[in-house]
Amino acid sequence: MKSYCSLGLMSGTSADGVDASIIQSDGDTGYKVILEKYFKYGQNIYENIHNLKEKISNSKDLRNLSKKIQPLEKEITLFHANVVNEIAKESKSNIDFVGFHGQTIFHNAKEKISKQLGDGKLLSKLTKKTVIYDFRQNDLKNGGHGAPLTPIFHKLLKTKFKIKEVTFVNIGGITNITTLWNEDNMLGTDIGPGMCLIDRWLRQESKINYDENGIIAKSGKVNKKALDQLLNNFYEKENILSTTSIQSFDTKYFDFSFVKGLSLEDGAATLTEFTAQIIISALKTKDYKKEKIILCGGGRKNNFLIERLKEENRVIKLIDEYGVDGDFVESQAFAYLAIRSYLKLPISFPGTTGVKKPCSAGEIFQA
Repeated sequence: MKSYCSLGLMSGTSADGVDASIIQSDGDTGYKVILEKYFKYGQNIYENIHNLKEKISNSKDLRNLSKKIQPLEKEITLFHANVVNEIAKESKSNIDFVGFHGQTIFHNAKEKISKQLGDGKLLSKLTKKTVIYDFRQNDLKNGGHGAPLTPIFHKLLKTKFKIKEVTFVNIGGITNITTLWNEDNMLGTDIGPGMCLIDRWLRQESKINYDENGIIAKSGKVNKKALDQLLNNFYEKENILSTTSIQSFDTKYFDFSFVKGLSLEDGAATLTEFTAQIIISALKTKDYKKEKIILCGGGRKNNFLIERLKEENRVIKLIDEYGVDGDFVESQAFAYLAIRSYLKLPISFPGTTGVKKPCSAGEIFQA
């Protein structure tokens, strides 16, 4: 099969910058990393994204704020264009495709809406590259949840690591799980919050953007009453222990008002324990309880959270221990998905997003 050079661009829910990965792959059997780099957003973009996200709770808000969204979308696209041009120059690679995820500001599978800021047509014009973007919409149109999309890339990693069965736990803003066993069995879903509640709490109560290494939470004390309220509220709304339930979440979905009035440290400790317990519960179910459990996503850097998970499950390892830089798994994934999209290969599946049948996705703008 022909091999392609693809650049994946990913900006996650932390909205602090763009992860960029250039890979070489045929979109099926393997891949090779050429260059990876992180590009930090300026403070202005960072604050504008988070301020906008705080104002959007439903599709009506999305429509009403369209005039504020447009200039920010252009600014984000221009930032990505600079990223593409800089990393292309540095790598000296002849990039065939750019997999452009964009910045998610709202996701609601029930309304079939997943809004990412980013103009693929403009990015293609500015970089003179073939850009593939809007990866989630086709899945939503065909009955899927539009997320998670990384399981097919996790399958490639499983082959690379020569593992028979494995569960990948991606702790980003949201936590999603991919379980792979035998040759073709693949199951994936969002299971609950990752770092989004901890980050939102810290931004709300201080000028701190995230809990580095979990130090703030470690210095606090879990409030049992608030924790029980968080868990009860979550499990009343969603049954993550049902292995037939495929779901996707927006970061604004979760109610964390129960920690109101706690100190910064106790609130962080309580929300960290809440996040840990949801992950622990999911990993105890029969479909996700596998011989190997691999953690990826920014949450794997929260030592306090990871220590808590390892107390309950000693087979957990970080993806970095397998020779893959955990900071760039999703940008690698979207470079890979771009190739598959161009080749009209499926990127979402009934067992991962709930889509009716395997489907490809992505809108393509030729250079």
